[in-house]
Amino acid sequence: MHRQIRSIYGESLTLLIDLYELTMAYGYWKLGIAEREAVFHLNFRKKPFNGAFAVAAGLETALDFLERFRFSASDLAYLSSLQDSHGQPLFEKAFIEYLGDFALQCDIDAVPEGTPIFPYEPLLRVQGPILHAQILESALLNIINFQTLIATKAARICWAARPDPVVEFGVRRAQGIDGALSASRAAYIGGCESTSHLLAGKMYGIPVKGTHAHSWIMAFDEELESFYAYSQVLPHNCIFLVDTYDTIAGVKHAIKAAKRMREKGAEMIGVRLDSGDLTHLSIEIRRLLDEAGFPQAKIMASNELDEHLITDLKHQGAKINVWGVGTHLVTGKEQPAIDGVYKLSAIRDAKGQWQRKVKISEQLAKVTDPGILQVRRYYNGQGYMADMLYDIHTELGAECRFVDPFDPTKWVASADGTGYQDLLVPVWRGSKRVYRSPPLEQIRAYASEELARFSPAMRRFLYPQPYFVGLEKSLYEMKLQLLTRAHKR
Repeated sequence: MHRQIRSIYGESLTLLIDLYELTMAYGYWKLGIAEREAVFHLNFRKKPFNGAFAVAAGLETALDFLERFRFSASDLAYLSSLQDSHGQPLFEKAFIEYLGDFALQCDIDAVPEGTPIFPYEPLLRVQGPILHAQILESALLNIINFQTLIATKAARICWAARPDPVVEFGVRRAQGIDGALSASRAAYIGGCESTSHLLAGKMYGIPVKGTHAHSWIMAFDEELESFYAYSQVLPHNCIFLVDTYDTIAGVKHAIKAAKRMREKGAEMIGVRLDSGDLTHLSIEIRRLLDEAGFPQAKIMASNELDEHLITDLKHQGAKINVWGVGTHLVTGKEQPAIDGVYKLSAIRDAKGQWQRKVKISEQLAKVTDPGILQVRRYYNGQGYMADMLYDIHTELGAECRFVDPFDPTKWVASADGTGYQDLLVPVWRGSKRVYRSPPLEQIRAYASEELARFSPAMRRFLYPQPYFVGLEKSLYEMKLQLLTRAHKR
């Protein structure tokens, strides 16, 4: 698996930290509680894109980041230069020296990339000294949030396009260099067949595909001349872009070029549309190609596509069979961020006893779940049935009851004939990585296979069927007790 961070960034990325994380770390150190063991969970609260699920991504990049987590000399020099409101050093020299010797010591469990995941379910559980766990917050959120968002968008787009392939076309519209790389990687996990992005192809082994731009055609006096020239240069890679001047005339020129290619033993792959009425034009193009003896030629479409437009075009009878998707995919355009959070859920007290913690809010969606959590996914012969969050220190019986935390009248009980799997697996222990990510192609296949084990109704774009996620009964009761106690303070 390619190491993105160490290949692209020579400089330390350890300061991918919000200032408040380091000021809190300084406080823990100064008060002598830096080594107190704590547990944080990374999850999201809202279903992305008004759907029902997300696809976990970014774990390999996160582990790559953790393997390089060391405060460099330049990091320490910069931190030493920071001042408080009185013009004094923000951090005392002994703390800077402490950071210079810092070596991460945490136990991290994570959901494997490609796993469908739901609101409030931990994608990561980080357990270790509170100072260590705290300073990882922003970096882990940055990496996991974005790649999960884009993998989810890709899964939706590929579902709409099925069984046609989707090519990720987004490098030019992505948010920066790292955004382009991370988006290409995540889009492939979500189901895209290939990318036009060569650096992502080189780094991750993603298949690369592309055509030519309108500028190629405009560089010649005649469109037909440009097609002849392109077929001479790349006779086995010809998808002609036909909408530079007049789309139907462009298709007829592509057919002339394809016939000349056939005489020389080469075959046109197809044509690409990038504007206009895609349904009407693709139907007419299919007729022209078939009548000219090119029934196998593909019709590719681009032009600001997303899952909704692709679905609509298919319902209209469009004859498109390859989809190039860029801006909406790599930016998550209608929802450019997933609301991932990283919250403390348990800490040992001065006597070494675990104290479960809960954050309350006037917004019910922002109330956190206490404990040291695991996600158990139940299934039967038809597929996945429901997920249960439980505290790993709870002794579970043969039958478990779990409750909808937002509506306690709704609950599910595991029964005979159901199996289960726990989603969070060990990925980091102490100072070492203990998990090796599968090849990216395998992660992509796993994501597709896992999504197929849920009801197809869950993947609808309009009013998707909800999937049940509940709190194990004793965990739910403990949460209520903690909330009651907090409200009395």
